[in-house]
Order: sequence, then structure tokens, then C-alpha cells
Amino acid sequence: MYVCKAGHLAIRKARQGKKDVATNQTDTYYFDVEKCKICPFKEGCYKEGAKNSELKHRHGYDVAKSSGLLGMELQGAMVIFTVNLKRILKLMA
Repeated sequence: MYVCKAGHLAIRKARQGKKDVATNQTDTYYFDVEKCKICPFKEGCYKEGAKNSELKHRHGYDVAKSSGLLGMELQGAMVIFTVNLKRILKLMA
């Protein structure tokens, strides 16, 4: 397993990419986010306030609601607009 420079061990390893194709496979290591939040070396490693989880879990960005590229683009635009609007309203309050 991979160890970060703060000494934390990765909790999961995944290999991405297809075998026997022109491009190489890459290894991705996953760490415990709670440890990363308080890590002194989090600069360049952990992004505070990342919105991907909210997009996927709360607003349905993980599954396409309609077929076709246009429908997927429209769904993505609406989800991102909604999350940005919520963030703006929260910052104004």
C-alpha cells in the first residue's frame, strides 16, 4: 500500500484503465478523508469544500435521467447550476 508523506496508509487501491490496450493502466490510492482534513501536509492534496459528493448523492448526477448526449448535458448543467446557486445563497447569508 501507499503511505503519504504524513505517514498515513492508504485505505484502498484501485487500478484504472483496460488491460491489453495501447494506454497503460494507472493505480489510484484512496485515503481516509477525516485524517486528510487535519493533516499538516494537506496543501495540494486535499481540497476543502469539494462538491462532487453533493452533486452525485443529493442531486442525482451519478445516473443519467434521460437518453442522449443533449439530455445528459442539460442534466449536468442544471445540477451544477443548482449547487452553485445553493453555495452563493449560503455565502450571502
